[in-house]
Amino acid sequence: MDPIAHTLFGAGMAEAGLRSKTALATATLVIGANLPDVDALAMFIDSDTALYLRRGWTHGILALLIWPFLLAGTMLLFQRLLTRFRTRRARAGGRFHPTHNGPSMRLKWLLGISFLAVWSHPLLDWMNTYGIRLLMPFSDTWFYGDTLFIVDPWLWLLSGAGVVLARSRTKLGMSGWVLLGAALTTLVITAVMVPTAAKVVWGAGILTIALVRFSGRTGRVARPIAFSLMMAALLYSAYMFAGARVTAGQARAHLAEEGVRVTEVMSNPLPARTLVRTGVAASETHYYRFRYNWMDRSSFEFIGGAIPKEEPGPVVEAALSSPDLKGFRKWMRFPVYEVRELNDGWLVLIRDLRYTSPRAESPSGIGMAVVEVGEELQVRSVR
Repeated sequence: MDPIAHTLFGAGMAEAGLRSKTALATATLVIGANLPDVDALAMFIDSDTALYLRRGWTHGILALLIWPFLLAGTMLLFQRLLTRFRTRRARAGGRFHPTHNGPSMRLKWLLGISFLAVWSHPLLDWMNTYGIRLLMPFSDTWFYGDTLFIVDPWLWLLSGAGVVLARSRTKLGMSGWVLLGAALTTLVITAVMVPTAAKVVWGAGILTIALVRFSGRTGRVARPIAFSLMMAALLYSAYMFAGARVTAGQARAHLAEEGVRVTEVMSNPLPARTLVRTGVAASETHYYRFRYNWMDRSSFEFIGGAIPKEEPGPVVEAALSSPDLKGFRKWMRFPVYEVRELNDGWLVLIRDLRYTSPRAESPSGIGMAVVEVGEELQVRSVR
């Protein structure tokens, strides 16, 4: 998921009750919820290196066992340094006991919260179609939940609403939330793929948060509200998970009626849509693209005809061997290859049906690569 979703989910867990369990609980939850994404620094190298490194080592089982201890240790050290600083400042002011508001440091709770925060990250990442390599460094197998779109406004709304109500007591805090809300609303309203009805619901949700906040009655009920909203976020995720499984089952059933044995199905969530999904089903020999409203059995339809699966020939193998595609070739899930002959070589179009149309002509995003291969099977360019 995107960093905003991870951050709001971590902050939402804090406001739902965990921030009272130990000192620095909120900071630990927010940092831990984002910690595995340190591999995002690879994006500053190039997009293919990012594909090669992303959601691997830092998201794998070994790192997930180590991160919580490192996080808890860092927060404990920070707390001790902070206490020492407060003590010195208090003594300099003529007092010998530093003032301290909030819960004391409780190591068991700190470690438990660190695990919860860090492990929330791969859970959310697993839910989309991009994939995550949970068994790294022992295996680089990709796992997919096919449940939530990688940017999900409803997850933002549900996990963030409780945080806004609890953390907007000052003018500075209120200003920050207003800016974030305006930015997210702009993204949702201007997104072409988001249906009009979803935009209206989003606007109503933002308006409701504002009305509740300015009613002045959220002080005592902020925590119950945040807890209820986090439960709603979990129920929403479970609902979307059920939709993914039902959709995949329908794809298998429809293809079985035609005598096709399916080996894998991707149920693709669409931006801000909770019912309609697209997807790709794979057999040993073909891919099948489809669309389905999982609350309406009669709505299932195939998109276009079957797309043959072909083993890479020498020209395609040469294209895939390019160092500039080391990440892309490991990350592809439903690859299709097209070879076009040139006067002095070939043009190889490599498409991953997750994110691009089988008729796409040029790369847009991460789902396609175009490679020019010379007559001696040397790679001349990649884009």
